[in-house]
Amino acid sequence: MTLSDLTLKEYLAGQTSLVDAELDRLVPSESTPPETIHKAMRYSLFAGGKRIRPILCMEAARTVAGREVEGAVTVACPLEMIHTYSLIHDDLPALDNDDLRRGRPTSHKVFGEAMAILAGDALLTYAFEVLGRAGNARLVAELAGASGTVGGMIAGQVHDMEGEKRQPTAELLDRIHRAKTGALLRCSLRMGAIHAGATEAQLAAISEYGEHIGLAFQIVDDILDVTQTSEQLGKTAGKDAAQQKITFPAVYGLERSRIMAEEERRLAHESLASFGSSARRLRELADLIVDRES
Repeated sequence: MTLSDLTLKEYLAGQTSLVDAELDRLVPSESTPPETIHKAMRYSLFAGGKRIRPILCMEAARTVAGREVEGAVTVACPLEMIHTYSLIHDDLPALDNDDLRRGRPTSHKVFGEAMAILAGDALLTYAFEVLGRAGNARLVAELAGASGTVGGMIAGQVHDMEGEKRQPTAELLDRIHRAKTGALLRCSLRMGAIHAGATEAQLAAISEYGEHIGLAFQIVDDILDVTQTSEQLGKTAGKDAAQQKITFPAVYGLERSRIMAEEERRLAHESLASFGSSARRLRELADLIVDRES
């Protein structure tokens, strides 16, 4: 049975297992000294995430190459390390001050604030060690840029923090979320495409797809924060409104936000036209991002 024969549920389960096995191989074991930091790193890394970013990376590589691409899973894993580090730090009292993540107590609740900070730092550092060993400087630059302060994830965090209690505007909302969430999702796809040897036209199409699903992801995230319970989300619901954050429902309302997510889904599908049937899974992943309930 090939990957194309699998249902989406089977495909996602298989890809998640691949990523988990590679992360387990790459990240030092809990018995490796100093044990506490490795326990803290692995506690958050293996807390049951959906692995959307590494899966997008691997699938972009397949879409471009039309086949499995050697080393794609290793290139994909640093994306999950960066994402997990950002969640550990985001949950700290100095930032969003959350006690729950993926249905479990957050890192600083289990290991203390100092160790949680170090666990995030360690995952960030190790992500670039893994990519450096893979030997592609362009991939290192892509991930660093998407994680950084000029249009990257940290820029988005800063805009988000500074936007609290300010009048919500469409301009500020766009600035926050294209950086905070969109940059790393787009980077996931670009890294997979680059690793597979994409042409400039292929990379442009994959990047456009990434722009649309990145925006869709955040719109849906904002909607779920309003409409779902903490149990359904696996994290504290309603925090965006409580902290007066600038969100899509705050700017546009729930109904308009849902329409916007559907539009981004449509545009994401259109971006993949040149790939034909080889982009089937990327189309399904766009649908999954918009239709998810947690």
